[in-house]
Amino acid sequence: MRKLALGVVVLAAAAAALVLALGTSPGSAKSNGVFRAAWIYVGPHNDGGWSQAHDQGRVYVQSTLGSKVQTTYKELVPEGPQTCQVIDQLVRDGNQIIFSTSYGFQPCVLSEAKKYPKVKFEQATGDTQAANVSDYYGAGEDAIYLSGIAAGALTKTGIVGYVVPFPIPEVIRHTNAFTLGVQTAHPGAKVKIIWTNSWLAPDKEKKAAQNLKAAGADVIGQNVDDPAIGQYDESVGIPWVGYDSDAKKFAPKQWLTGAVYNWGPYYLAEVKAAMGGTWKSQFWYGSMKSGFTKLASFGPRVSAKTKALIAARQKAIENGSWYEFQGPLYDQAGKLRVKKGQRLTVKDLYAMNWLVKGVIGSPKG
Repeated sequence: MRKLALGVVVLAAAAAALVLALGTSPGSAKSNGVFRAAWIYVGPHNDGGWSQAHDQGRVYVQSTLGSKVQTTYKELVPEGPQTCQVIDQLVRDGNQIIFSTSYGFQPCVLSEAKKYPKVKFEQATGDTQAANVSDYYGAGEDAIYLSGIAAGALTKTGIVGYVVPFPIPEVIRHTNAFTLGVQTAHPGAKVKIIWTNSWLAPDKEKKAAQNLKAAGADVIGQNVDDPAIGQYDESVGIPWVGYDSDAKKFAPKQWLTGAVYNWGPYYLAEVKAAMGGTWKSQFWYGSMKSGFTKLASFGPRVSAKTKALIAARQKAIENGSWYEFQGPLYDQAGKLRVKKGQRLTVKDLYAMNWLVKGVIGSPKG
């Protein structure tokens, strides 16, 4: 789901294709007798969203283990061949476990894992494992659904905007969850989506928000990585649902809430397992009940009634008595996709390529 002003984010994003991030903390990762762990980010470590949330997890590991571990990160790493170059350098620097935090890094993670079988690799949001590669993520869709309730409660036009990055199953299921949340609070509401084809592109995101406003959206949410949309929404008085991190400071009047992730405990457990020789390849999917995913703070426009509805639905999600992806669910064309009483599995979610009824836009991007 950040300390940079928007202008800095724009410059950083523009430079992403030209430079590989050089940030490390603390110091060099060269061998000095301590265990080394590295993280790779697609955006700045302080982007106000996705990468910042992961970096807070890294900092949690460093602060908890102290001198026993040395952590480092590479930021603004392009998805593509340059990812492989970054991993090569991190291995040469002596890192023994590497956390890859963007879906597009996966091809290089798999190829580099074959080259370096003694190094442990972890791929966030991935869908392929190997002997020395784990996949990890969690039920962000649950918290995103709840954030959709906050959006639906405030729309008067019945049109909510949602800015989305890439047409992959992760983003599609999040879009569906957000829409179902909107419709929980406002039955019959529509969610209009605009694809940016980028995780972090402030200019594109602002333009998308402007286009959504022009199309009648009076609340806007997002599944992209930074607060540019919130800053725009604040300037024009449109309620905003964020993602990845608590970004209330970027839009103090218009912020509603947002799904956030608590990566720290997972990162700590995996680093300790690698240090202790007990690390094993796995598929890990954190839950709201475990505290991995949750909602950020509420903004001033979220009513007590809406908070109560969200709290009741969250309790039901956590105790398993309710699930947003339980049928009957229909797609955009009115086709029954999930039968009454049926619940989608995590495997189903990882293959999702259809949008629920009420979404305006194509699942193909």
